Amino acid sequence: MPPRTALEALTLRPTVLLRSSWPWRSLAYLASGALLGVAIIAAVVALLAVGTVLAVVLVGVAGYVACLLAGIVVARIERRRLRLVDEEELHDPHQPPPRAGLRAWVALRLREEATWRELFYAALSAAMLCWMDLLVLGGVAYTLMISVGAPLVIDDEGLATTLPATFAGLLLGPILVYPVIAWAGARAAMARAMLAPRDDALLIEVTRSRARLVDAFEVERRRIERDLHDGAQQRLVALSMQLGLARLELPPGSPGAGPVAAAHELAKQALTDLRELIRGVHPKVLTDRGLAAAVGEAASVAPLPVDLDLRLPGRLPGPVEVTAYFVVSEALTNVAKHALAERAHITAYVDGGRLVVRVRDDGRGGADPAAGSGLVGLADRVAVLDGAVTLSSPAGGPTLLHVEIPVPA
Repeated sequence: MPPRTALEALTLRPTVLLRSSWPWRSLAYLASGALLGVAIIAAVVALLAVGTVLAVVLVGVAGYVACLLAGIVVARIERRRLRLVDEEELHDPHQPPPRAGLRAWVALRLREEATWRELFYAALSAAMLCWMDLLVLGGVAYTLMISVGAPLVIDDEGLATTLPATFAGLLLGPILVYPVIAWAGARAAMARAMLAPRDDALLIEVTRSRARLVDAFEVERRRIERDLHDGAQQRLVALSMQLGLARLELPPGSPGAGPVAAAHELAKQALTDLRELIRGVHPKVLTDRGLAAAVGEAASVAPLPVDLDLRLPGRLPGPVEVTAYFVVSEALTNVAKHALAERAHITAYVDGGRLVVRVRDDGRGGADPAAGSGLVGLADRVAVLDGAVTLSSPAGGPTLLHVEIPVPA
């Protein structure tokens, strides 16, 4: 794969690097950086002077504001210059203004974090980086001048003295390419680090996207639960009742009594399975009566005794209740399938703005999230709400699942 940055170009073989465009691109980047720094200094001095002179009539405030926003222009130029030594495009992090007009644009830019990072980069470029560009370029030019150009600048020495310096300069020239490319690559990396969108902002957006997906998923779950409850379940109830009536009307031992009885039992089993499915999709009691009632119902149908200690202050936000319920449901399912426990205990309370849910069992322990027990998906679901999951399950038990979910005010 060909190099995409100046720093990657340094890994090329010397003959390949010298024949490539990277030395010239690096020189162009450093030379334009030195010019940009000088231009920044001149522009800032001019804006400050105009602002100071006109401050008495309040017009000069615009000059000071322009100084604060100068980093935006510098950053825009820098993003274009970066393409010389970094082929990956650097996107503009600024948001479009909410409405047209200069005032809305300025107000938005002054509130954006990217504006202040770009202002800092512009100040750093003018105060230090451009001078280092000049130092590198000047050092290379001076070295080549006193070596390769020795016969031209030294008049009082003979060719016997200056020619060795010229040959040494010709040998030194390819070597000087490396510090030029290295500084250009390092300078570009610093610019990208300061001008690129912050990772935490991207993480926040990813978290918000996950939360939106979860909300949409919950809406769809509720729709499916409602359709199953009001549609398929009611039809199965009616079918079971009709088969029961038909079963009563048929005399025992008649040819149709056996098939009708079997169909009645199948209908009742299908109704039981559908109710379990509805409870797994989204329990109606959770929507109607809240988390405490839903956890109580889940505990009542568990295949082992479950002790409850629920100290909840009424209804909680919908996403918090849904997540907490499925934490309990998944935990009880794991206890029934894997723990070989005789008893479980569920505790739930709100403390310091966080819902705490603890599920404990007296089983054999050794629970492994990587073994396909659903704990990984449960932890992902809790993480969407900025919650945390802690599992303690030593071999021999007991197992304790501790979950904390922030409760918005």
